[in-house]
Amino acid sequence: MSLLLTGVTVGDARGRAVHVDGGRIRWVGPAADAPAADRVLDGEGALLTPAFVDAHVHATATGLALTGLDLHSSVSLPAAVAAVRAHVDREPAGVVLGTGWEETSWPEGRGLTRADLDAVVGDRPVYLARVDVHSATVSTALLDRVPGVTDLPGYAANGQLRLDAHHAVRQAAFALVDPLQRRRAQQATLMAAAGLGIGSLHEMAGPEVSGLDDLTDLLALAAEQPGPRVSGYWGELAERGGLDVVRRLGLAGAGGDLFCDGAFGSHTAALSAPYTDRPGTRGVLRFETAQLVHHLRACTAAGVQAGFHCIGDAAVDQVLEAAGVVVAELGVAAVRACRHRLEHVEMVGPAAIERMHAWGMVASVQPAFDAAWGGAAGMYADRLGPERAAACNPLADLSDAEVPLALGSDAPVTPMDPWAGVHAAVDHRTAGCGLRPFDAYDAATHGGWYAVRQEHAQGPLAVGAPADLALWQTTDTLSTVLADRARPICRALLVAGHEIGARP
Repeated sequence: MSLLLTGVTVGDARGRAVHVDGGRIRWVGPAADAPAADRVLDGEGALLTPAFVDAHVHATATGLALTGLDLHSSVSLPAAVAAVRAHVDREPAGVVLGTGWEETSWPEGRGLTRADLDAVVGDRPVYLARVDVHSATVSTALLDRVPGVTDLPGYAANGQLRLDAHHAVRQAAFALVDPLQRRRAQQATLMAAAGLGIGSLHEMAGPEVSGLDDLTDLLALAAEQPGPRVSGYWGELAERGGLDVVRRLGLAGAGGDLFCDGAFGSHTAALSAPYTDRPGTRGVLRFETAQLVHHLRACTAAGVQAGFHCIGDAAVDQVLEAAGVVVAELGVAAVRACRHRLEHVEMVGPAAIERMHAWGMVASVQPAFDAAWGGAAGMYADRLGPERAAACNPLADLSDAEVPLALGSDAPVTPMDPWAGVHAAVDHRTAGCGLRPFDAYDAATHGGWYAVRQEHAQGPLAVGAPADLALWQTTDTLSTVLADRARPICRALLVAGHEIGARP
């Protein structure tokens, strides 16, 4: 069935019409010249844009936060404990999963411990991820389900886990999520995304994140009902079977959250110089460089996109060292064709940026990280000192070097909120590091398609492009929305020409 959207503002052009048929845009022009269609949707002067792409999401964890225990707003240790108590009173059975607590601003000066949890939950298994999702506090009942956890790196008797201990316990926690709970969480994420004008999600799955059943269930759910597209990534080394999973499921890439390091907040991002507030550590590199070379070589030879979670400068440099070996072996053209992805790249210098450009690598970035943790008084400054903190998330340097950018949220680490992400990319807390408004907007739309190697050559609003469109309740042009830092309400979302959701 063909569809005609009339009376819309397309970008900065008012009174336009867009004809959609077969899931693609077939015509764009003045409303007076519009072709006939089976159905007409009167835009009434609203703004029509490409749908947003969130290029880094964890759908089940996001849905669990949306429908369950979300600690992002907890302003103190007692407030977090009270939120846990209220949740277990509402949900008297099953595993307790939560996320979002951050102790850096709490007056008590410490995070949750397992003693805090055990006093509230008794013998129930509880997993509460810190806001960066690279450490967590867990209950005794959950620890007891993971044999040998006390011998793993990152174990602490107070239940605050990092590194391998954290990954092992997170796997155990998510294994306790029953299929119905998982489906409800995934549906909540897809519905929330649709309501925000997000037409595509890049799901960053992996054995240490949420498991294969979780990913296959999400892909099946996205295929069986209208909603945002889901491009799946699997973060496991080729030597451990990760590339086989990608081939078997037809995934977008072999990587995404392939954890080469951790996060600043948990002191696990790998740095070339020690943390300012913990001089005894530089974080941890989780793989040998030879393992990354093998993974990149296998992916490049197969024409499969690889991806790497790398936050600290030591992790970024290690990935690029491995990429350089593969460039020397297979040639720069083969590597560029794959558009290998670097996720987060929060600490990346000029030399690394130059290599990313030369080898056609994509920077998948989260501007909300800077909004949440940047600035002179933010977590970056606490962990790294003011000089290194000011250099984090150098979005302008990446853009100026013509490194392709794709914006994401890393939800549930930061909320899915694409307009806020675009504005955060522009209003960087370090002067000169932000993007130009249209560059930020392009990275949140076209950039996501480019990152998954499915972009339309003439752009997302050109004839022939997929009809993934968002209609916004505003009479402003796109230029005005960007200039005013507005966050208009999504009135309707179309994915492949199908109307997904609407608000009155």
